[in-house]
Amino acid sequence: MRLIYVFDAYCGWSYGFARTMADVAHRHPDLPVEVVSGGLFLGGRRVPIRQFGHVQGANAEITRRTGAPFGESYERLIADGDFVMDSEAAACGMAALREVAPDRAVRLAALLQEAFYLDGLSLSEVSTYRVVAQRAGLDGDAVEAALDRVSAADDFRRARELGVTGYPTLLAALPVEDGERVVTLVAGNASADEVERRIGALVS
Repeated sequence: MRLIYVFDAYCGWSYGFARTMADVAHRHPDLPVEVVSGGLFLGGRRVPIRQFGHVQGANAEITRRTGAPFGESYERLIADGDFVMDSEAAACGMAALREVAPDRAVRLAALLQEAFYLDGLSLSEVSTYRVVAQRAGLDGDAVEAALDRVSAADDFRRARELGVTGYPTLLAALPVEDGERVVTLVAGNASADEVERRIGALVS
C-alpha cells in the first residue's frame, strides 16, 4: 500500500491537515507518500483575497478544529486584501521542492504552507522557495533551477485522474492483480488516529 496526499498550498484546510499528515507519515515510515498539488485558485478565482469574504471566519474554524496557528504577517496580508492566491505558482514551487528532495515531500508541503500562513510570504516569489529550501536544509540554487523546469500541469492532471476536487484528500493505493485500487481515507479534516483506524481497516 502507498498513500496519495492531494492538497493545495493555498488551502487553509490543507494547512490545518498538515499536522495530521506529518503524524501519519511518522507512524508509517514504510509507506511511500505521493504528494500532489491541486488547483484551488485558478482562472477566475485568482482575484484579490478581499473578494473571499469568508477567509477570516474559516481560519478561526480551522484553528478551532485543528489547532493550526495563523501568523501576524499572514493576518496583515489578508487584512490588506490586495494579495492574489495563485495555485499554479504554488504547485510549480511544490514540484520544484519535490524534485530536489522527493523523499521529503510531506515535510516540504508543510514548510511551504507555513511560509504563507505563518510568515505571509507569497508562493509566487522565487525568494520564498529559497526560504523554504534553507529551512529544509536544501540547496536553494537547486530549487531555483528546478523552478525553471517544472510545471503544474502534471499535478493538476494527476488530481483530475484521481477524481479529487476538494482539499485536503488522502488516498490509499492498494495493489490488486491488474494494478492498483485507490480508496479515499480522508476528504477534509481528520485526526491522525482517525486515519490510523482507516488504514488499519484496509490492511486487516
